[in-house]
Amino acid sequence: MRELVRAYQAFADYSAKHVRDLGLTSSQFDVIATLGNTNGMNMSDLAAKTLVTKGTLTGIIDRLEKKNLVARIVPPENRRSFMIVLTPEGTQTFERVFPSHIAYLKERFDRLSLQELEQLRSGLETLRKLF
Repeated sequence: MRELVRAYQAFADYSAKHVRDLGLTSSQFDVIATLGNTNGMNMSDLAAKTLVTKGTLTGIIDRLEKKNLVARIVPPENRRSFMIVLTPEGTQTFERVFPSHIAYLKERFDRLSLQELEQLRSGLETLRKLF
């Protein structure tokens, strides 16, 4: 287990440094990347698709809203809930940061062969299914 945790920490540190250089926190990037190329999501779906807990998500959305990157929209068919959508500025941010970050990560993953990548994917899937 120690090696799994150490690998995750190394990946998270490497990723977070680049995301900070792009002007976002890791959680903000996760939300923007998840909302990118969608028509928006309600808070429950967004929490389920990100690495962010529902309790933390409200604060992240508040901060992204202050940066004018997301908006809360109340759908006319269900006024008891709201959707989180990227604003035009949020869409521009997504289009700038997402490809840049994928390219940044690809530099490391390209060091692995297709066989090594498949072994890692398969092993991680097996481990996840145990829980």
